[in-house]
Amino acid sequence: MTWTARWSLRLILVAGGAVLVWLLVGALWSVVLPTLLAVILATVLWPPTAWLRRHRFPPALAAATVLLVGIVLLGLLITLIGTSVAGSVSQIAASATTGIQAIRDWLAGPPLDLGQSQLDEYIQQATAQLQQSVSTIATSVVTGVGGVASGVVTAILTLVLAFLFVKDGPRFLPWIRTVAGDGAGGHVAEVLRRIWKTLGDFIRTQAIVSLVDSVLIGAGLFILGVPLALPLAVLTFLAGFVPIVGAIVAGALGVLVALVSNGFTTALIVLVIIVAVQQIEGNVLQPMLQSRSLGLHSAVVLLAVTGGSTLYGIAGAFLAVPAVAAAAVVLRYLGERVDERTGVAGTPDASSEDPGPATYTDGPTPPEDAVDAPDDEPGEAVEKPG
Repeated sequence: MTWTARWSLRLILVAGGAVLVWLLVGALWSVVLPTLLAVILATVLWPPTAWLRRHRFPPALAAATVLLVGIVLLGLLITLIGTSVAGSVSQIAASATTGIQAIRDWLAGPPLDLGQSQLDEYIQQATAQLQQSVSTIATSVVTGVGGVASGVVTAILTLVLAFLFVKDGPRFLPWIRTVAGDGAGGHVAEVLRRIWKTLGDFIRTQAIVSLVDSVLIGAGLFILGVPLALPLAVLTFLAGFVPIVGAIVAGALGVLVALVSNGFTTALIVLVIIVAVQQIEGNVLQPMLQSRSLGLHSAVVLLAVTGGSTLYGIAGAFLAVPAVAAAAVVLRYLGERVDERTGVAGTPDASSEDPGPATYTDGPTPPEDAVDAPDDEPGEAVEKPG
């Protein structure tokens, strides 16, 4: 068999495997999604959990404490903003009425010069169209309720899995070495270690992007005199980890609070600020930072987000970049092994300089002499495979 034929066969096998993986992920999406989200959440929960474990907290108690504290803080923030908005319902209605009247006056003036009769006709047409779409709206509401229920189940499963990953994280890689053997297990453990570091880099980059968003938007709210500027800025930071929906919800709340407290003009200015900041973040800042931290080109990041959102919606948009980055880690590792076999000196992978999850402070797989290593470690510490 010629060289061309061998590589053609390999490409066909790789393409077939990729299609098979894609079909399998689609069929098991209800399981894959919470698992991936839980792994990413575990990268956030692990540093404070590791700190508690170093201070003699049992693994389960440390993981549960960090998870519960995070949930409570998020709940308090949402309650603070929700209470403030809910207590101003009448003011919201009055501001909305004033805003609608201002829009009608603008439409009636130059350059449009729409008369009152024309406006009433357009309103009647819109009302008739809405009445004709009642069945479609009802179906959408039912579908939305089902989606909310499914989202609640996914969220609960994600939290449970994240708790288990953080609690038992130090056991995973030694267990893989035990099951797969020192040869294959060592390679798998090393790849997983690098992927873990990549996920940590992704979360840190996303945190930087969200921080920039929250600071700029919060500063705009503060300068305009909008109340709850600090809670709204914190909510913007947290919402930055949820693509599309997070930005819409946080932005809508900011505009709503501005409308209630400062009027229509201020709300419009807040809307312009939020849209401008989010456009700069989504199209410039985020691709640049993620391409540098994850070793991916900016175009690859943009295409990954676009493709992920097309295939799997919001969740796909969020998971696309870490998934592509993880695939790149695997390809780099395979390239290193090929270079070793052929005697070609390659450039060391940047992630190999970081101890990653094989240490107690940076990932969920500490060395054997960690705090509770005798109880937590069923196997030997992870070594770099030969």
